[in-house]
Amino acid sequence: MSRLPIRVRVTAAFAIAMAVVLGGTAAFLYVRLGSHLATALDRELRVRAQDLAPLAAGPHAALPPSRFVEHGESYAQVLAPDGRVVKSTAPIGRTPLLTADQLAGARRGSTHLDKAAVPGLDEPSRLLATPVDGHVLVVGATTQDRAETLAELRDELLIAGPIALLLASAAGYLLAGLALRSVESMRRRAATISAATPGERLPVPPTGDELERLGETLNEMLARLEAGLERERGFVADAGHELRTPLAALRTELELALRQGGSAPELRAAIGRSVQEVERLTQLAEDLLLIARSDRGRLPLRVERIDVDDLFAGVLRRVDWHAQAERKRVTAAPAETAVNGDRMRLEQALVNLVDNALRHGGASITLESGTRNGYVELHVTDDGTGFPEGFLARAFERFSRGDAARGRGGAGLGLAIVQTIAEAHGGSAHARNGTRGTDVWIALPS
Repeated sequence: MSRLPIRVRVTAAFAIAMAVVLGGTAAFLYVRLGSHLATALDRELRVRAQDLAPLAAGPHAALPPSRFVEHGESYAQVLAPDGRVVKSTAPIGRTPLLTADQLAGARRGSTHLDKAAVPGLDEPSRLLATPVDGHVLVVGATTQDRAETLAELRDELLIAGPIALLLASAAGYLLAGLALRSVESMRRRAATISAATPGERLPVPPTGDELERLGETLNEMLARLEAGLERERGFVADAGHELRTPLAALRTELELALRQGGSAPELRAAIGRSVQEVERLTQLAEDLLLIARSDRGRLPLRVERIDVDDLFAGVLRRVDWHAQAERKRVTAAPAETAVNGDRMRLEQALVNLVDNALRHGGASITLESGTRNGYVELHVTDDGTGFPEGFLARAFERFSRGDAARGRGGAGLGLAIVQTIAEAHGGSAHARNGTRGTDVWIALPS
């Protein structure tokens, strides 16, 4: 069933529901009509009994013809207390219509009875026995008219029901096709959309229902996918460009060493420069791998309770050689607080911030901490000239650099990695130009 087209399945479900409704309606009408006909027949028998009661006590040996007794359909009979037939209409004759038990019950009060057949008539009948002046008056009528009426209704329902079901199913099939026409239109358009056709969107029917909302949601998804694809393309292009620079430098150093030969000091210098380029390549590869893992939502963290003073001390140890090489001073203010996080990743983020300040900032760099709005903030400040105007808005974007105004720069991934680590901890990264240089920090949930 699941392999059938939706249009067929919807039509089948609609047909089944309609069959149940039509069948239930037909059964209800049949039963209700039968009940109304039975009630009408009982009421008719009571009226006849009331009209024949004065005649039942008359001197005639038989009940005279009356408009209340129809030949072949209605009849009447008067029975004595001992069961003898006192009076009777012509079709019935002198055969009692009631048994002794039925007669005894009728003498106590009016009683309705059903008989499969009565003398002189081969049709089922309905009887009403009621006491009259010590006798029992029995009036009856055949139920053939009621049976014929119900049979005609049943035949009409059996003919009209399937026709109505077929018409309703055909209408359901057409309506399902009209409803799914928009879905088919979206499917055809979706089949033509690929990475080579950016900007293509699905046609959205202006119906104001679930189909319109589905089309809008799918178009929003396509927009997100297109933006993600553009980001991936830009990431690959920028990564290729950044990898090409150290690879070209490494190749140049090795080719010069190979061609010129030179003395041992020259070879050692060439190898040293090559090692620096290899280290740069290694660091760039690790940065790209970290960002790629973060994009896939799989940046591993080993969360523990970390004393911020110990965290700052570890950062100072890791940047000491760089600070000495740059002849700058890096200090840490007392924190007296703690955070939950991955020590290695948080140190990496802070080291990136300090390295950035050592390359571009002033002579003094300070690590500080503070709390605000339920977050612990880890700041790295310097007394330099600050970020270039207009660069703050894109400072944490990948491969974004302000080298034109700040001199030397790396691959432009340092601040992007800081933001990645902060967001992996449920926090965020921020930067601003203060009155005495740059202030860059990460905010972590306390």
